[in-house]
Amino acid sequence: MIKIVVDDKIPYLQGALEPFAEVFYVTGKDITNAVLKDADALIIRTRTQCNKELLEGTKVRFIATATIGFDHIDRAHCAQNNIKWTNAPGCNSGSVMQYIASALVKLSHKYGFQFSEKSIGIIGYGNVGSKVARLASELGFKVLVNDPPLQRAGILPQSVSIDEIKKKVDILSFHVPLIKEGIDKTLHLVDAEFLKSTKPTAILINTSRGDVIDNKALNQALKLKKIKGAVLDVWENEPDIDSELLDLLDFGTPHIAGYSADGKANGTAMSVQAVSDFFGFGLKNWFPANVPLPEETNFSIDQTGQTKQAILSELILKTYDIELDHQRLLQSIETFEKQRGEYPLRREFANYTVQVENHDLSLVEAIKNCGFKTL
Repeated sequence: MIKIVVDDKIPYLQGALEPFAEVFYVTGKDITNAVLKDADALIIRTRTQCNKELLEGTKVRFIATATIGFDHIDRAHCAQNNIKWTNAPGCNSGSVMQYIASALVKLSHKYGFQFSEKSIGIIGYGNVGSKVARLASELGFKVLVNDPPLQRAGILPQSVSIDEIKKKVDILSFHVPLIKEGIDKTLHLVDAEFLKSTKPTAILINTSRGDVIDNKALNQALKLKKIKGAVLDVWENEPDIDSELLDLLDFGTPHIAGYSADGKANGTAMSVQAVSDFFGFGLKNWFPANVPLPEETNFSIDQTGQTKQAILSELILKTYDIELDHQRLLQSIETFEKQRGEYPLRREFANYTVQVENHDLSLVEAIKNCGFKTL
């Protein structure tokens, strides 16, 4: 019988594959070469490094990572040993968009700005970056985008240079894969030189990969007030992150931007479907049936005397407040992994219905365009 080893922190999966295979749920740190000796497939998160050390001498034929990122998979080793692999592109894009929406709202409260006064640079225009760009535009930000590969392919002619982004925008948001070499290298894309050439009023947001930003350089830039602020969800050396840097940030969270229940369910579904397709289980359209909802999913808002920014900000924070995750990490930096593993329920905008009293049509359109349902 086919044996599948699964990271036990991947949610909503239990019971899906058991009719077709022996399924073993293992804590991520305990997924070792010995555990995989007679395994045919592996379903993981980013914490499991799928390299020669882990895979050599095993029967593993297929790896599914329930994540957008895949730099933890040694693709060369897999190719040399006929091990197929898949990731879950776009699975948590709505979740990351919600996280950044909350960050933008809280930053506007902290620094007292109107969205329409600020520009935002989106570096990386894939599944996540494109959604963040649309949301930021709907909120009222001026949006510039940078994605050299898409520009070269003729897909994104409006892409501007990274130098223009650095010079012009107030907020820089990173949505790139980790690429360690070559023309599109993103490893330490943000280094000391990069930080010297941004506006001193700039704020950085990183929800992509920790190594995209040189954390030591960012620490120094914040200390010396070379930039105004930063929001980090991903870090170098996770989970052993820089506590001093955390204290300097506007908001710091334990790699949970994509951790909405929706994002997790999408990643799990894509992994189950991929494993099913490889082994012929017939689960092409499988999706978790047990994704819980929060207690309140219906909101009523009265527009009277309120601005569009105030109403959209209120709705965003009703679904998710980044401050809560920031405070949890500040209070217990040593439980970084535990906070990820026990992350509280968060649902994306599409699960909420908004009724607006005394409204104009443009506001209702804006609410819908952000992803909410409306009455």
